[in-house]
Amino acid sequence: MTKILITDGTLVTNQGLQSGDVRIRDGVITEVGTALTREGDELVVDASGQWVGPGFVDLHTHLREPGGEAAETIASGARAGIAGGYTALVAMPNTEPALDTVALVSFVLAEGGRSPITVAVAGAITQSRAGEQLAPMAEMAALGVRIFTDDGAGVQSAGVMRRALSYSKPLGVRLAQHCEDATLSGSGVMNEGPLAEKLGLAGRSELAEEIMVQRDIDLVRATGASVHFLHLSTKRAIDLVVAAKIEGLDVTCEVTPHHLTLDESFCSDYDPTFKVHPPLRSAHDVLALREALRKGLIDAVATDHAPHTPESKDRAFDEAPAGMLGLETAASLTYEALGQDKCDPELFYTVLSRGPARVAQLRHIDRPIGLSPQGGALSVGEAANITVFDPRVSWEANANTLQSRASNTPYHGRAMFGRVSSVISKGILVLQEGKLQ
Repeated sequence: MTKILITDGTLVTNQGLQSGDVRIRDGVITEVGTALTREGDELVVDASGQWVGPGFVDLHTHLREPGGEAAETIASGARAGIAGGYTALVAMPNTEPALDTVALVSFVLAEGGRSPITVAVAGAITQSRAGEQLAPMAEMAALGVRIFTDDGAGVQSAGVMRRALSYSKPLGVRLAQHCEDATLSGSGVMNEGPLAEKLGLAGRSELAEEIMVQRDIDLVRATGASVHFLHLSTKRAIDLVVAAKIEGLDVTCEVTPHHLTLDESFCSDYDPTFKVHPPLRSAHDVLALREALRKGLIDAVATDHAPHTPESKDRAFDEAPAGMLGLETAASLTYEALGQDKCDPELFYTVLSRGPARVAQLRHIDRPIGLSPQGGALSVGEAANITVFDPRVSWEANANTLQSRASNTPYHGRAMFGRVSSVISKGILVLQEGKLQ
């Protein structure tokens, strides 16, 4: 096992920020201190001027395998994750076929186990994600699955969702909801409003999201179960979740980097790269989401990394599939949303690491198949899953140099600030000075 010494970093610990070094042996942090002396054949990571914290965890990654390997594979998605600073990804179940059986979940866990980083699985709530019959959640939970979702489509039936919540509680798992009422979102392709009307594009109502958020909060109250709300995009949706938390309900939420940094105006040129569900919202919503993030009201920033082949995305706006890449730009965009030079390193690592690890129940792992504890305290005895972020770096996003198989990033040519420099996953240095090892 690799021996590593990280030197002269700003350490983001559970006790606050401190300057110092971190020594790693056999996949575990063995020493945290100042002016630690290099021992023998240690690899040295110079983190001077940089932040050192727990490895990033993405709650919401579309790895496309099985069925969509032309756009992404588990292996290529993992490489993209490493480049973006992630030591753990949660694979979404809207593959072909959907991840709704023990056999399919076992396949993804086994393939993910060959990766240098942790690949966890979100199982489907319903069979084939059709929203009708519950999938065998107990059998999937026995494999270590701790989060279930029909992502790509919300569970439309309140009755089915209530049964799923009641079933999930004794299993100790969390359901995650894609909040869009299909009777309101319909065939909409961008945010409903004056701009959509001007462009002649069908609108996707904010109400479609907000009504389902409110419905599921009511179901959590009725069942005592827990729900995580995926990729929330409106001010009112966030306000509803915050109120539910104050009430004491077990609800959490995430926002995406694109909903924090892009608004509906980017759809004005009919570029399908900017088509996503839920859609890019108003500038007012973007500002509200940023404010909520900075106040610590949001549990996680999750990428909703959604690769598509060039031929599928290169269509008319209303015909192209929704979704955009996210893994390799998320950290820089989160840094931007948190105020760049005013960004609090502790909050930065909370929303990119500790928060999502807690939601996905990856903080403490008691089951095998390649999973490793995430979102740690950066203290002696913790698993060595660590991300080093350099807030001083400026760079330009380039769709042609991504590790993902796909290239459908909306940020091509955009100036970025702050970048991941090194990643240690399962005690191994997998990214150094921005280069995969």
